[in-house]
Amino acid sequence: MRFHRPRSLNGLILVGFGFVALPLLVAVIWALFSLDRVAEQSELLVTTGVSAAENNRRLEQQISSLERVARQYQVLKNPDSLQLMAQDLQSLESQLGDMAPLLERANASDLATAIGASARRIVAAMSNPSLDEQELAAAIARFPPLRQRVTRLTGILTAYIDLELNTLQAQARGAQRYSAWLVAALVPGTLILVLIFTVLVARPIRHIDRAIGQLGESGFSKPIDIRGPTDLERLGRQLEWLRLRLLELAQEKNKFLRHMSHELKTPLANIREGTELLLDGSVGELEGPQREVADILRMNGLKLQQLIENLLSFSAWQAKSEVLTLTDFPLRAQVISIARSQRLALKAANIQLKLEVDDIIVNADQDKIRTVLDNLLSNAIKFTPRGGLITIRASRTPRSFVLEFGDTGPGIPDEESPRIFEAFFQGRREQGGQVGGTGIGLSVVLECIQAHDGSVELIDSGEFPGAHFRIHIPQKHDVAQQKLAANG
Repeated sequence: MRFHRPRSLNGLILVGFGFVALPLLVAVIWALFSLDRVAEQSELLVTTGVSAAENNRRLEQQISSLERVARQYQVLKNPDSLQLMAQDLQSLESQLGDMAPLLERANASDLATAIGASARRIVAAMSNPSLDEQELAAAIARFPPLRQRVTRLTGILTAYIDLELNTLQAQARGAQRYSAWLVAALVPGTLILVLIFTVLVARPIRHIDRAIGQLGESGFSKPIDIRGPTDLERLGRQLEWLRLRLLELAQEKNKFLRHMSHELKTPLANIREGTELLLDGSVGELEGPQREVADILRMNGLKLQQLIENLLSFSAWQAKSEVLTLTDFPLRAQVISIARSQRLALKAANIQLKLEVDDIIVNADQDKIRTVLDNLLSNAIKFTPRGGLITIRASRTPRSFVLEFGDTGPGIPDEESPRIFEAFFQGRREQGGQVGGTGIGLSVVLECIQAHDGSVELIDSGEFPGAHFRIHIPQKHDVAQQKLAANG
């Protein structure tokens, strides 16, 4: 049988509240009913006990009064005593009549009847005018057995009251135990109901939270499907529409970047080719100042080419179209190659480059590691003042290799450090160089490192005045290390 739960969030909350509150309400009502019943029985028992004690007292007083008048009659033979005895007998029978309901509940009706009959016989015998002294003494002698019967009746009534009191106490203890078991059963049951309805509400909310986090991290590929109350499902459909719209915009942006990058590469190739022809002397030898200008053109052409390649790389990463090509290669040679490609920029800014790179062989995508090195070195050159120092370190750990870049620039402000790896983010600090950046260099670095399941972080070691980047790239198998001679 399928459980038809409310479709709206409010309805689900109300039904959950009802399921949780209903057992508690039933338990409270039952406890109130039991308490009222016990209180009523207690009140009745108290009334019965007081009444029984008072009736017993009166009964004993009437028997004592009847015996006293009879003994007076035995001595004085006063006819008024007979009349008093008749009145006492009538009061005794009236008292026994009043006690009849209690006597019946206590199963003492026969004993009460015998007490009344015995008292009537005594009065009848003493009312006989021809009664002699011996018969009169015999009638008086019937009073001790009569008093014993009254005492036995008192004991029976007392035992009955005690029995009723014990029964009431047992009922109270039973109600208490039942209430304890009921509470013991209701607490886990209520917790289970609360957990069930919490899951029914919290699960779609968690899905929505994950979907929003996915959208915030530019994860547009996974569809958003929220199951639960109708209003949360409606919110999920709105998030899915937003995801599709963001995916469409991201695709349009990547398409624009690819087209623009390819369009820029053609004229740039012509510029670089012309520059190389000038430097090669194909159109005539250049003078010293002319060659310097041509070197500047070539250097900035290389920078523009790097920017365009970054745009293409960023676009490709966004489209997830690139894969890793892992090879073993010497890391120090790669670092030296990148340093040589940037020598004109370093020389123009009078920046010293310090290499502390171990002779190690690493297993990674060589092109992407080259992109990482080139972007980080270009970034350091942009922000390092004239006459500054850039340090590159590389070393091997048992399960990874580590790259570090440090400079003597102004550093990165604390408020900007969480966003430096975002695409197109540029800080407020002015950059050096003749060609401004696009703000995707560090984003491309992050993409390349993450493709290797590695990590890149900006650390505050205090060793370098400027920025200090540290990269860890795991090595999934051991690579034989050997000393490699640096290419001169």
